[in-house]
Amino acid sequence: MLASPRFNRLPAAERGITIGDFLVPIRVGDRMSSRARHVALVIAGALFVFLTAQISIRLPGTPIPVTGQVFGVLLVGGALGFRRGMLAMLLYVAIGVIGYPAFAEHKGGIQVLATVTDGRLVLGSSGGYLVGFIVAGSLVGWLAELGWDRHLLGALAAMVLGDAAIYLIGVPWLMAALNLSLADGIAKGLVPFLLWDAVKIGLAAGLFPAAWWVVGRRPGER
Repeated sequence: MLASPRFNRLPAAERGITIGDFLVPIRVGDRMSSRARHVALVIAGALFVFLTAQISIRLPGTPIPVTGQVFGVLLVGGALGFRRGMLAMLLYVAIGVIGYPAFAEHKGGIQVLATVTDGRLVLGSSGGYLVGFIVAGSLVGWLAELGWDRHLLGALAAMVLGDAAIYLIGVPWLMAALNLSLADGIAKGLVPFLLWDAVKIGLAAGLFPAAWWVVGRRPGER
């Protein structure tokens, strides 16, 4: 993906490499084609987000539960990079949309995003957050390919931007789905999650520099 030199923090030789490229053990990776490794990582990324969706806490005053998904999305996007991160999120959302209960609170089906009832489009209240996951996974992945995840401040900035992307889509979608004002949309779709997301962002951002440090201590793998 093309990038402005202003955003790029890596030498040309390391551009596009993410921590996900070191997740497959060398002995296993040597027996797989490059395409097979990419497919395996995409599937693993979608599975990880599915597992984080099983962590769900219902809060009073909002139809959107607190889940581990944001942490999963940020971690998978940063680990896999732009294309693989986007594909992992697309795969995860697609599995849920076709009917498997892959989403939070064991929900699934196209109605989670939107349905047409009596000729009228009816949006699911959490559908925008799922779309936001795809955008966030792609964005954080792109920034990781540019080296933002290799230092704590850059990783924090990438995670904050990815998290913001989720709410920039999720909150307006929630407002349209429930016919809420902007103030109510923010009160129900953003404010209750700020503290939880701060923890998730901190955890995700801290893991990447640590992972790169570990990789740097393994001779012959970079």
